Amino acid sequence: MVQNNPDKVRGRPRAYDRPTALKSMRESFWENGFSGTSLDDLSAATAMNRPSLYNAFGDKSAAFMEVLEDYIAETRALYVAAFTAEVPLREGLRRVYDTAIQIYAREDGKGRGCFMISAALIDSLRDREIAEVVLKALHELDRAFHRRLKIAQQKGELSPNADIDALATVAITLHNTLSVRMRAGEDMATVRKFIDQTIGVICG
Repeated sequence: MVQNNPDKVRGRPRAYDRPTALKSMRESFWENGFSGTSLDDLSAATAMNRPSLYNAFGDKSAAFMEVLEDYIAETRALYVAAFTAEVPLREGLRRVYDTAIQIYAREDGKGRGCFMISAALIDSLRDREIAEVVLKALHELDRAFHRRLKIAQQKGELSPNADIDALATVAITLHNTLSVRMRAGEDMATVRKFIDQTIGVICG
């Protein structure tokens, strides 16, 4: 008689890779938005049938929230590297904006903006939890810009009389504007011009 091996059953690998599935769903949501993305789209993107998709991620709203949080965690690491680089302020700010461009651009070079800011513009209205997650991340960016400018002031790169609060507002406003302009199809020459002008205003 052939006996089943329970250890082999327990050790069977999962039928999907969660990080890969999240990024596949992100692509669908990013291109089409929450409302424009169907469960069939998510199934096709992840190569999972609907029951498997639901068992793994819950309904579409729950999947979207997990995708959003995964995006924020991934991009946070990129921004931390840019904000904490031991370089002069001008280069540091450029690294931050270059990081944004890297995130906001598709592989074909065209812009698609920030997944999180797109969620803020549309999906925050339908789901308060999304609004809270997005605001928390935006406030984190606010603090990062303020902290970077304060460090530059302490190092003598900015005037002791510089209004750090106001300069941080200018810096974060450009950052968020880049997302909208790139998704709308703004050409990169204009995007780079905005960055150069804003850095010039901040650094003097």
